[in-house]
Amino acid sequence: MTFHSSLSKRDFEHLADFRYRLRLFLRFSEELAQQHGLTPQQYQLLLQLRGYPGRDWASVAELAERLQSHHHSVVGLVSRCEAQGLVQRRPGREDRRCVEVSLLAKGEELVETLAQAHRDELILLKQAGGLASLDLLLQTQQGLGEGA
Repeated sequence: MTFHSSLSKRDFEHLADFRYRLRLFLRFSEELAQQHGLTPQQYQLLLQLRGYPGRDWASVAELAERLQSHHHSVVGLVSRCEAQGLVQRRPGREDRRCVEVSLLAKGEELVETLAQAHRDELILLKQAGGLASLDLLLQTQQGLGEGA
């Protein structure tokens, strides 16, 4: 749904604050991944594998979509994670042309540790009121949408 009313100064303040808080969280995530010997993209790959809906593996094409990346970039990312003993590839069960990627025990342990730290950081962010700007902005926009 698109709202055609102009944004107020307060709307811009809320957007700017939310973007700032989001960047703080992303920086936290990047630094945490690096402290554990991963790039942020490698952590994202492990997270998408662990959280893939309905099964414990995903195809390279599915991972490319979830990571919003190019197929060939994900192939390289999977190769680097495979070299670290974090994931494994196998031919597709139904379509041998498809490659299924799944976590190995080392990848499972690492993503569990990192995901818990991310959840804790989000809880702290919420407790500190870091998501209030988003709530306020959405409330403002919902109020505008109801009157339209």
